[in-house]
Formats: sequence, structure tokens, C-alpha cells
Amino acid sequence: MSRSLEGKVAVVTGAGGGIGSSVAKRLAELGCRVTVNDLDEAKAKSVTEHITREGGQARLAAGDASDAATVAQIMDGTVDTFGGLDIVVNTAGLIGQVRHFLDADEEWWDRVLRVNLRSVFLCSHAAAKYMVAQGSGVIISTSSGGATRAHRGEVAYDASKGGIEAMTRAMALDLGPYGIRVNAVSPGSINVAPPGAVSEEQLAERGMTVPLGRVGVPDDLAATYAFLASDEARYITGVVVPVDGGMIVQQRSPQVDIFGHDQFPRLGRLSRRT
Repeated sequence: MSRSLEGKVAVVTGAGGGIGSSVAKRLAELGCRVTVNDLDEAKAKSVTEHITREGGQARLAAGDASDAATVAQIMDGTVDTFGGLDIVVNTAGLIGQVRHFLDADEEWWDRVLRVNLRSVFLCSHAAAKYMVAQGSGVIISTSSGGATRAHRGEVAYDASKGGIEAMTRAMALDLGPYGIRVNAVSPGSINVAPPGAVSEEQLAERGMTVPLGRVGVPDDLAATYAFLASDEARYITGVVVPVDGGMIVQQRSPQVDIFGHDQFPRLGRLSRRT
């Protein structure tokens, strides 16, 4: 896919760290001019500087992607600077907002839905108006296995991700006639913590649940976003692509499966790998 997105213009929300930063850098490597958005200005600036240092084109647009006025500024500024808008990648979101349903309150619910779901609507809606005018465009959002399965203590998060998948399908139908494709990526267990924040032992334990045997990293996802943004995916719309090492396909984790890893030919010690 070398330089497969040459000359395209992209906005990546939540691009200051984790998955978003890897996506922004990958799009830039492939020739995109990228607007780097994040609520944390210092992190967004760091990613912007990385892209320009590597010879790419990027602009900083710090701010809250769940605020309509801010989103308008992000999109308008992108068009004013780069002359168009071809790709929007929605990765801004809250994780780790764990709370049992009986301990939930409206503030918790509203905050998670605002950041995770409202931001996708606002950014997609604002971008679509530009894309309709040019007769083409790509919108890619970030879902989760929680959209179709469930996490304990994550009612608001799972509801927001289910909403993203429903929006993806519905927007694909509404925007397809205008040449706009809408898809989503569903990451699995991805380590987005700073280096050293999670021990190797903890990562190994989490990886035991993944059929491919390890926890993912943001770079495992970036190529999928880039593919969906490219003309190679020109006939793909309305789908959610899981990038999860096989987590969703299994009925039980290896630890409790009737046919465990200890019974696999030549892989009897797989579950003990570190």
C-alpha cells in the first residue's frame, strides 16, 4: 500500500495516543495530509511533530470532538488548509469507565455516550457535508467487541459501541448514493497503556484469552484503517471489521474450554508462554 493515499486529506480524532496516533501516522506514511485532533493538546502536538519530522504533512487541531462548535472548526480548518476532506477516522473515546450498573448515574452515562457516540455523529455529519459536495469520501469509526458481546461493568461503554455499529450501517445506506463509504473497525484486547504501565506478566495473562496468543498493540490496527480508507476498499461499505486476534469467534476462553490448549498437538505449553 506504499503511498496509496497520496494527496488525500484526513481528519483523525483522538489521535494523541493509542490507536488514533498509530492511524494518523500510518495515513501520513501513505501520503495523506492529516489533521491531528485530540483533547490533550500536548499529545496531539507530539503526533503532529512526528509526522512532519518524518516528511509528512499534518496540522494540529486540539479540542473536544464531542462539541459541535469545535468539530466545525476542525473540519473547516482542514478544508481551508488542505483544500478538501476525503477521510474521517473517529477514534476519540473513553475507556476504563468501569461501574456496575447498580452504581450507575446519569452523569456517568451521559459522559460516556457524549464522548464515544455523540462525537462520531458530529464529526461524521460535519464531514459528510463536504464529502457530498465532491461526490466521494470515507468515514471510519472505532467499535469494540462490546458492541455485540458484553463487558462486566461497562453498560455505558458497550451501549456506545453498539450505537456506533448501528450508525455505521445506517450512515452507509444514507451516504452511499453520494459516493461516501462508511465502515468501522472493532479492536480486540489492545494495550494502549504507556510503556511499563502494564507488566509483561499481566500482558501474558491477558494474552492467554486471545487465540493468537498475545494482546494486540495499536500498530496491529493501523493497516486495517488505512485499507478501508483506500481505493482498494472501494466496494466495501456498512461493515465492521474485527481486528482482535480471534477473540470474538471463540465461545469460551482457553482457560475454561473443554478442549484446552493443553490438548493441542505440540502446543501443550502455549497457555504458559510469557
